[in-house]
Amino acid sequence: MGEGVSFGFPELDKKLTKLRVEETFAKYRLYKYLTFEERETSVTTSPEERFHGPTNQTSDQTAQAAVYNVDEQAKRKKFCERVENAVKGLPAPERDLIKKRYLAADSDYKTDYSVYSFEFDPPISETKYSKIRWSAMAKIALRLGMAVEKERSV
Repeated sequence: MGEGVSFGFPELDKKLTKLRVEETFAKYRLYKYLTFEERETSVTTSPEERFHGPTNQTSDQTAQAAVYNVDEQAKRKKFCERVENAVKGLPAPERDLIKKRYLAADSDYKTDYSVYSFEFDPPISETKYSKIRWSAMAKIALRLGMAVEKERSV
């Protein structure tokens, strides 16, 4: 077998793929750790005169708000479960790195340096950390269908 054999795996654009995965992790943290603000309906009457359109259309604010609240919460939960399942399928070192660096509630305040220097026992090198991180991100991107393939020159 010669060099450059890809075994059917696409060659990924590291920069763009990493960016997409990191955006997904940021969205995950928003959905997972920020409380969802439910929509409420107004039950007080307004003294302002309202001009309305056709009277054959009904509007049920309470039903619309309830449907939105249930649908939005279900959408967020499903998104988080998809990300968690993609991470759960990784080998232990990759899974641990992703959880520590990207999925924790305080991940926005962590740096790569703080993770590879202080959160691994024993600490790992920056090079090893970068290899593990890229391997994990490539697998997650492929599992979630967000991998960006390199442009092939013809």
